[in-house]
Amino acid sequence: MREFSLPALYEVPSDGNLTDLIRRNAAQHPDTAVMSRKAADGRWQDVTATEFLAEVRAAAKGLIAAGIRPGDRVALISRTRYEWVLFDFAIWSAGGVTVPVYETSSPEQVQWILGDSGAVAVIVESPAHSATVASLRDRLPELREVWEIEQGALDTLKAAGAGITDEEVEERSSLANADDPATIVYTSGTTGRPKGCVLTHRNFFAECGNVVERLRPLFRTGECSVLLFLPAAHVFGRLVEVAAVLAPIRLGCVPDIKNLTDELQSFRPTLILGVPRVFEKVYNSARAKAQADGKGKIFDAAAETAIAYSRALDAPGGPSFGLKLKHKLFSKLVYSKLHAVLGGRGEYAISGGAPLGERLGHFFRGIGFTVLEGYGLTESCAATAFNPWDKTKIGTVGQPLPGSVVRIADDGEVLLHGEHIFNGYWQNETATAEALTDGWFHTGDVGTLDEDGYLAITGRKKELIVTAGGKNVAPAVIEDRIRAHALVAECMVVGDARPFVAALVTIDEEFLGRWAAENGKPAGITAAELREDADLIAAVQKAVDDGNAAVSKAESVRKFRILPSQFTEESGHITPSLKLKRNVVAKDFADEIDALYRG
Repeated sequence: MREFSLPALYEVPSDGNLTDLIRRNAAQHPDTAVMSRKAADGRWQDVTATEFLAEVRAAAKGLIAAGIRPGDRVALISRTRYEWVLFDFAIWSAGGVTVPVYETSSPEQVQWILGDSGAVAVIVESPAHSATVASLRDRLPELREVWEIEQGALDTLKAAGAGITDEEVEERSSLANADDPATIVYTSGTTGRPKGCVLTHRNFFAECGNVVERLRPLFRTGECSVLLFLPAAHVFGRLVEVAAVLAPIRLGCVPDIKNLTDELQSFRPTLILGVPRVFEKVYNSARAKAQADGKGKIFDAAAETAIAYSRALDAPGGPSFGLKLKHKLFSKLVYSKLHAVLGGRGEYAISGGAPLGERLGHFFRGIGFTVLEGYGLTESCAATAFNPWDKTKIGTVGQPLPGSVVRIADDGEVLLHGEHIFNGYWQNETATAEALTDGWFHTGDVGTLDEDGYLAITGRKKELIVTAGGKNVAPAVIEDRIRAHALVAECMVVGDARPFVAALVTIDEEFLGRWAAENGKPAGITAAELREDADLIAAVQKAVDDGNAAVSKAESVRKFRILPSQFTEESGHITPSLKLKRNVVAKDFADEIDALYRG
């Protein structure tokens, strides 16, 4: 199939903007908890729709008093937290345009984004962020104001706006229409300077409205909740934010995933949105704990049963009687404990950002926690395809967002059309012309559509490897399988113009200590010290063998090298949204790659 579309389920208001949502919530659900914030004692404290609107208005008054004018860009540099959402809506309520900046961004990146967007003000989280901005002030002539969350930015703005009336805020809030910019989201930039994607209020309405309507059982007001732990600066995080407010359902925010299981168990969300690495960690952690407790064989049997059960759900006749009995037994012994780790209330998760992997998808559905895989880009305002809750096809990224079209070009590239697609890059007509042709966005991804309109992504056009023998290889398939192993942090397949396919592998530091203890290695030993260790090489080889099972012999990894350390954002090898900077890795580890092909 070359093209597939679904009718829209949500009508975008032509004369409205996203601030309408918080006013509607306060009017229709005044006492319903729409947010939860962490109190000083670490407990969750609910915020009603009425309370949230009041806080947004108070902050917006301060922004107006500080001279923020309609259309002004206001940057936001912070981890994911309640104040992020609050200030996002406050900026919109003052008539401004939010420019999110990853809190891990380097000074050079901060300077580029603030300078390119022409931000007149910035709200930062910490003293470190304030210091970064201060060091750049002489190179940012348009920047006038800086407020710091940890130094009472909200109270400062509330006090400054005391003389601004509710009517003035209402007037400002009503100025923007659906086609005005809501935000400029800068792409992570795996190559070159990040480009600013201009996303309008219409883009968010079309995106979030249709997601919520298609997944309505997951967005029941007063019953459902979602915990946001993704970076709010990433478009996927903004999807979670706006969709929760649009539904509305209760939204909680946490700044990172270091203590994610504790946060899930305290917040107890009904819906989780994450990236594949989160679900891999949940699986690997549970398996490692079972092995440490001497229950590894039971866990592995339970996992195989879950996978078999899920696969059988898609087969004629469904699971056999014997499989149902085994599944029921393991539900009590194993699956219930995994549900508790995930908060104990949820049955669904939405995954995006990278392929989840078929085996992991079947595992989670088999334990009664279905992960709905989706696909999208910054330019598509997050999800442009996702699996519906009632018709999941594991191994695909689902059907198109209702109201949009997915087309497969003659060369296999995925093209997109719909109200959720951005109109262009900020002050970059050349890049816009390259990305958009007659209203169709060229994603750069290669994929296929099946007879029911389910999309499968097979790789990136620019990342396709052509071996010396002329074989085209899409790295994503085998990389995702290898990376699913608990010991593997990252895997990058190489082999362009080379005689065979090989790989660079990094070791997950979180699991290395546990593996070392189980295999008689000294405590505290590092990947750099173990990279030539026969046992570690054998363990990684098992992961490579599993990856090779998913591809043809010509596409399989013949050799690999374990690198001394992980790829990190600080090392410059991955983006804030966890995408691998292949060109940087290839350059920095050129000697390692050459070593794979010697002899």
